[in-house]
Amino acid sequence: MTSAGDPASTVNPERFHVYDTTLRDGAQQEGLSLSVHDKLAIAGHLDELGVGFIEGGWPGAVPKDTEFFRRARTELDLSSATLAAFGSTRRAGVRAVDDEQVRALLDAETPVVTLVAKSHAGHVERALRTTLDENLAMIGDTVSFLVGEGRRVFVDAEHFFDGHRLNPEYAVGAVRAAAQAGAEVVVLCDTNGGMLPDDVRSVVEAVAAADGVRLGMHAHNDTGCAVANSLAAVDAGATHVQGTVNGTGERTGNADLITVIANLQLKRGRRVVPDEALPESTRIAHAVSEVTNIVPYSRQPYVGASAFAHKAGLHASAIKVDPDLYQHTDPALVGNDMRLLVSDMAGRASVELKSRELGYDVSGDRELVTRLTQRVKEREAAGYTFEAADASFELLLRAELDGSPVTFFDVESWRVITESRPGGDAVSEATVKLRAGGERAVVTGEGNGPVNALDHALRTAIGALYPEISKLELIDFRVRILDAAHGTDATTRVLVEMTDGVTSWETVGVGANVIEASWEALVDAVSYGLLRQGANGVEPVAS
Repeated sequence: MTSAGDPASTVNPERFHVYDTTLRDGAQQEGLSLSVHDKLAIAGHLDELGVGFIEGGWPGAVPKDTEFFRRARTELDLSSATLAAFGSTRRAGVRAVDDEQVRALLDAETPVVTLVAKSHAGHVERALRTTLDENLAMIGDTVSFLVGEGRRVFVDAEHFFDGHRLNPEYAVGAVRAAAQAGAEVVVLCDTNGGMLPDDVRSVVEAVAAADGVRLGMHAHNDTGCAVANSLAAVDAGATHVQGTVNGTGERTGNADLITVIANLQLKRGRRVVPDEALPESTRIAHAVSEVTNIVPYSRQPYVGASAFAHKAGLHASAIKVDPDLYQHTDPALVGNDMRLLVSDMAGRASVELKSRELGYDVSGDRELVTRLTQRVKEREAAGYTFEAADASFELLLRAELDGSPVTFFDVESWRVITESRPGGDAVSEATVKLRAGGERAVVTGEGNGPVNALDHALRTAIGALYPEISKLELIDFRVRILDAAHGTDATTRVLVEMTDGVTSWETVGVGANVIEASWEALVDAVSYGLLRQGANGVEPVAS
């Protein structure tokens, strides 16, 4: 890492460009559709990340993007980022000043315009259906026109690496045409995503040496090397990198910009975003996932829920001595946390550290730790999993500590009936018999499925005694068949996630059928939620 007094420790957005294209290239991901409101919300998060440039979309070509730029003038208050409009060079045979699409870029009123330009001779002749010379004229004319109108112009040299392999002189000629016309940066694009780091490095070095143009890198992830290719380009002299938050984009996506930033800042000692921005990475990655309605990737580098999760007992034993022994960096630097996973691989150290993480110091009770470790192994052998169900593990821990399970009610029995009529929806009816607060309750609930009906019945049965249950909401439900070869006789595992509006927790249930497993997970989730709420005089657990 660079020291605070080192010149490289001061962020200079003009010395190195971090350019985000989540709102444009990232939005091309299959199944992803962003409203104008979504794009405005994401832009605010990108600004908090400290990126230098946000590519908002293609005005004139996409009506939604035109609307975004119109609203951005009054609704976006960016503190670090500069907004960029994306578009194409003029059409063949038409002057830039007369091209409606080019004029639309001016109408967006952004300080920066990014132009996509053909640098692959085959694309020029077969896709644009024009001559090689005319394409160079299109680049030069469009860039010079926009520069003359007071815009900063970046040029994305589309399919550059594949074009360089086919006809290196022409590909470099496209770069030169853009630079000579006044483009600040020419971005070399691996549009098909087929490059490997060594090839990227050698090409970028050759282009930089030949022309002295400021170069950027735009990488797609089709070989799984988008981040590595971006770093290789920077090592070779590129001072502008493009990417998307969480690596969204068409096919296999773009370079994950957060991973690129973290690698440059933490591994290369280059401060490309402000110090206070990097620890916001995990929060921002998850916030963008929420807006895009894409489930966060748990194994995403740096910011994934599993990025600093440790499962093996050997790892846990070492982490107990020094966390850095099995971590490549401090998770707090990117706003993440170390997690200990308790599983059938767990040793005493894993259980002890996980207990401590949950607020229980059991290090002085060797017998308890041994007993709890054995209990975890037995239950995991039966199909349970605690690595994704911290609440169930804590309930198990408290049962071993107290000598009895945490209970707010005792269930006598339950049953579910589902009635389906031709042409109508199936309706489920659940009956729950339990004792709570010294009283016996027999309650029936209806729902649009067996689990929903059981949930309604349980809430009705204990709602008067524990009004805190009204704050609890089931937000996720996942089913896993454990031994599918047994067909309909297979064991089922269910994980549920519940929230009280402030935080959330997960519990696990296992049974011979999905309803039995769901009921167990639901009861644990409600019990843990009531525990957190301090129901009936029980102290809430620490957050």
